[in-house]
Amino acid sequence: MIQRVVTHSIINDYKRKKVIVLLGARQVGKTTLLSGLLEGKKRVLSLNCDNLDDVLALEGKSSTELRQLLSPYELVFIDEAQRVRNIGLTLKMIGDLKLDTQVIVTGSSSLDMANDINEPATGRLLEYNLYPFSLSELAADTSQREENRLLENRMIYGLYPEVVTEPADAKRTLMSLTNNYLYKDLFAYNGIKKPELIQKLVRALALQLGSEVSYNELSNLLGVDRATVETYIGLLEKCFVVFRLDSFSRNLRNEIKKGKKVYFYDNGVRNAVISNFAPLALRTDVGALWENLMVSERVKRNAYACNYAQLYFWRNHDQQEIDLIEEQDGMLHTYEFKWNAKAKAKLPQAFAKAYPGSTFEVVTPENFWPFVC
Repeated sequence: MIQRVVTHSIINDYKRKKVIVLLGARQVGKTTLLSGLLEGKKRVLSLNCDNLDDVLALEGKSSTELRQLLSPYELVFIDEAQRVRNIGLTLKMIGDLKLDTQVIVTGSSSLDMANDINEPATGRLLEYNLYPFSLSELAADTSQREENRLLENRMIYGLYPEVVTEPADAKRTLMSLTNNYLYKDLFAYNGIKKPELIQKLVRALALQLGSEVSYNELSNLLGVDRATVETYIGLLEKCFVVFRLDSFSRNLRNEIKKGKKVYFYDNGVRNAVISNFAPLALRTDVGALWENLMVSERVKRNAYACNYAQLYFWRNHDQQEIDLIEEQDGMLHTYEFKWNAKAKAKLPQAFAKAYPGSTFEVVTPENFWPFVC
């Protein structure tokens, strides 16, 4: 089994006696990770909240009832916990019980679950996000040399566990994922009035990969108001389909101040959305795929390392731009992503003058490992 980076951190957090919450898209390996945590544990309770009986075991229970349910066990898993009404209040009560039992909760979205959790259970939870495999996790299992050999495959088919472990069925797996699972929590969400709009929006975002996104243009394209577009993109973020970067703006009058870029957490999902698994030699979007892979890998790397850097892109009205800015501890680190290792790039003079001391690096297939590890 390919070792997930976050597993060691979760085990280390047992001693803190808090409820551990593991969030991530469907099919990213949460259940597999949890099964690995069972090793050496004899008294385990697993509740799957896709099953009504398990939901009823938790929903609307008093502290006394929760103590009776949980205290006989060393480890309790609550899977798909967002299906439990008022799960945040339930987890608050569990946290307040100070049991010797370690409770681990998973959810395939942060929709209702996160909304409920953030208020009543503040301070009682330790939250992790689990993503598709990272390149560093795969290299640790095989080698960087092997992952270099498979790099084009990763750019096209992505890094979902089943895609990696069953590469012969990658297309079918990704099409099934995007058609049957990816939006399942979204379509069940009360705020979604037009489910078909979600799929049209995701396709529009996929076709604009690597470019600045205009909410006004998307609203015109989809025939809905700008606020609806923004709301739906926010919901797609909470289901771990896409994530947004804001534009960086501090000193220059002609900087783009309100721009957004939208990236996919997985290249394979993006390509499935537009039904394009063509090899790189036949594509016109190779640069965008490379940028998406690198930015999503940096997000994984920072999350697993508890690195709380802020990520941005930068552009000004003179069309000078920087693919990625990482701000950490007052320092600005800037990156350009080039699939062609021989392509020239340099830090725009306007940016260098406005933000002296910023670092600059061009990330290519020949030098990307330090960036993603």
